[in-house]
Amino acid sequence: MWKTLIGTAMTIVVAMPLMGQAEEHGVRYLQSSDDIMHVEQRLRDAIEEKGLTLMSVVDHTANAEGVGLSLPMTRTFIFGNPKVGTPMMQCQGSMALDLPQKMVVRETDEGVRLEWNSPHYMAERHALEECDLPLDKVAGVLEGVASAAAGQ
Repeated sequence: MWKTLIGTAMTIVVAMPLMGQAEEHGVRYLQSSDDIMHVEQRLRDAIEEKGLTLMSVVDHTANAEGVGLSLPMTRTFIFGNPKVGTPMMQCQGSMALDLPQKMVVRETDEGVRLEWNSPHYMAERHALEECDLPLDKVAGVLEGVASAAAGQ
């Protein structure tokens, strides 16, 4: 991605890596060279194996097509564990904006990309520092689910 900064006397073009920006904003990701159908099936399997509940899958590509637009294959998997999410929402009700957890699976020019919110970033976003929450454990579970889905 290129960003153009325009000053009063000159224009500067700066290269800005998309992945670096994503990490700064709490978005974690993994790439897979496998086709999206295999990645999605492994994601479903990993969610089940971790004892998580798959609540819904949003098909953004189908939604775009429904209004005459196009989008590379993009789906959001919504899943979680109320035993983990509920204490976060008890600590700060606004956590319900980000829970249950979501993982996006989408086709890119580089392959299939899995993206999810860092629980540490969400805790910072919702000011959960006063709460005793297993954020490292949640982060590990999400990374494990994504790794399994990516075939790593």
